[in-house]
Amino acid sequence: MSMREASGAALSRIVESKLLEELERGEKGIGDGTVSYGMDDGDDIYMRSWTGTIIGPHNTVHEGRIYQLKLFCDKDYPEKPPSVRFHSRINMTCVNHETGVVEPKKFGLLANWQREYTMEDLLTQLKKEMAAPHNRKLVQPPEGTYF
Repeated sequence: MSMREASGAALSRIVESKLLEELERGEKGIGDGTVSYGMDDGDDIYMRSWTGTIIGPHNTVHEGRIYQLKLFCDKDYPEKPPSVRFHSRINMTCVNHETGVVEPKKFGLLANWQREYTMEDLLTQLKKEMAAPHNRKLVQPPEGTYF
């Protein structure tokens, strides 16, 4: 095995370990229960496809709404952030209104991603973004509609 293959295998184990840790944490539940995540496909041996749920924050137009998201961790995770897309329709300044994709340039955590960040951090920050002054009162699509 060459040095390059050995370092690639070691990196792969580190990524796998981080994803397993995140899976375990997601399955246990997070904080107040308004943010959760887990594997989208239990047969995905590379643990790349995830699903997240955010319950809208109090005192906003999002209050009580349940938002479903898709997260995808490519081979460069955690060095690079996962791609994030809302499945549930939502109107937010950082979300593409046609595709539901969270646009990295418009969402600080993705724009300034650090390898220590987790999917929990990402979902928690999106929930905080829902409550931000520029998002908290935006007119929303009908509940139960999807991208």
